[in-house]
Amino acid sequence: MLRRSLIGALSAAGLAAALTASPAVHAQTAKTLRFVPHANLTVLDPTWTTAYVTRNHAYMIYDTLFAVNQKGEIKPQMVDKYTTSKDGKVWTFTLRDGLEFHDGKPVTSEDVIASLKRWTARDAMGGVLAKFIDNYEAVDAKTFKLNLKEPCGIVLDALGKPSSNVPFIMPARIAATSPMEQIKEHIGSGPFSFKADEFKPGERVVYLKNTKYKPRSEPIDGLSGGKVVHVDRVEWVIIRDTQTQFNAIKAGEVDWVEQPAFDQISSLKATPDVRIDDFAVAGLAFIMRFNHLHKPFDNPKIRQAAMVAMGQEAYLKTQVGVPGLYRYCPSIYPCGTLYSSEKTSYFTGMANPQKAQQMLKDAGYDGTPVTLMRPTDLASIAKIPLVAKQQLEAAGFKVDFQQMDWASLLARRAKQDAPAQGGWNLFLTAWTAGDLENPLGMAMLNARGKSGWFGWQDEPRIEELKDKFARAKTVAEKKKIAEDLQVLAMDTATHAPLGQYQSPSVVRKNISNLIPVNAGVPVLWGVKKN
Repeated sequence: MLRRSLIGALSAAGLAAALTASPAVHAQTAKTLRFVPHANLTVLDPTWTTAYVTRNHAYMIYDTLFAVNQKGEIKPQMVDKYTTSKDGKVWTFTLRDGLEFHDGKPVTSEDVIASLKRWTARDAMGGVLAKFIDNYEAVDAKTFKLNLKEPCGIVLDALGKPSSNVPFIMPARIAATSPMEQIKEHIGSGPFSFKADEFKPGERVVYLKNTKYKPRSEPIDGLSGGKVVHVDRVEWVIIRDTQTQFNAIKAGEVDWVEQPAFDQISSLKATPDVRIDDFAVAGLAFIMRFNHLHKPFDNPKIRQAAMVAMGQEAYLKTQVGVPGLYRYCPSIYPCGTLYSSEKTSYFTGMANPQKAQQMLKDAGYDGTPVTLMRPTDLASIAKIPLVAKQQLEAAGFKVDFQQMDWASLLARRAKQDAPAQGGWNLFLTAWTAGDLENPLGMAMLNARGKSGWFGWQDEPRIEELKDKFARAKTVAEKKKIAEDLQVLAMDTATHAPLGQYQSPSVVRKNISNLIPVNAGVPVLWGVKKN
């Protein structure tokens, strides 16, 4: 396979010669950071999808009202100050000075309110918060209020939610787009601006330093603090082939590969001028998601049979395979975190095909094919659908195995049509631990039917428990409700947790100041290139 050239049509040797010969090229290259994301960017709307590559793109160009530091504390970001009434029902926020969208217009309360309304219509935690909100009130251009029906303990947790979906702030005219449709313009107020004229899906995404951005005075801490940019230009270079990624980072054609193949890590550790750096310190977890709308997984007993067929060990060894980078965990909350529980009902995380076969028979499974989607070009999860196919077939399922690129999978999983009409039954993906630690932020527990997350479970009992969790005042209460939610999630088979793992990055040694983030967001502000 021909290695990609990243500056015009230069080969790797030509690039090296050019850098040696031209101080001007040296200077230009030092001001440009070349980053290889884990997936191709095709969907640009961070409210419409939970895909991490879209979330990461959004962090480049949008800003947030609050942000989470590395200790998990919620800190003001776009907000300068806020107050809460004595009865806890009125929250008043004032935006900080100097907030400006990339089109030159100031960020106003109307923009914030429109953005929050659109976000709450799609996000799991946002949906819980929305039930408490009586109305939004724009006091003036920089001040807005959330008037609540009753006190709510998750206001800041929701507004500072660090991962999919994130309450990013965009212009009101753009936020007015239906949450069920994708936005057409991509204008934020963040540290970088999006170069739409240079966007080439499958090849390159370009961002420029927002010279008008005014960072906070605090130092960078996780996703909080001053978003100080040290480069003039960031290029996301889309390289789907893992060997080509390896060659590019080794040759210095790119500066940072977000998720190199696991089987390359030992070689990369021995490669001069590069280093392994795990910024996603909390790790990730694999999950399998059912489509609750269509046969055969509209039947919870059949979903349970599929879960009994699942064995985490095969997923972890097949996809990760590097000792020390993965761990078994049947809890829907990451093991070792606050709400992790051993009460997982019938689900053990150990494959039991014989039991699953009997459960299928008892449930009346009639051989309806299970349409299982596999993304062939997303190396970080490309192998786990192969394991799922094997384990499902061992349990007696008939599997319709559909292979496609990640962009096509994202488009297809948004379809609520029956599998025979272009829909689906199953997909597998990975989530950062930060998205799974809190039941209100977990997309798989969004059980609001067709307005919920892909899979569209309609389960009022889950929503009722989430409401109780939002009202709980003590950690003990929250732990009990979180455990009840886990048991109910298992009984209704929302999804199958398939184990935890770490996925370190590789960077050139002249790249410094990578920011550790529990949510697994690659922070490209703050990064320095020498």
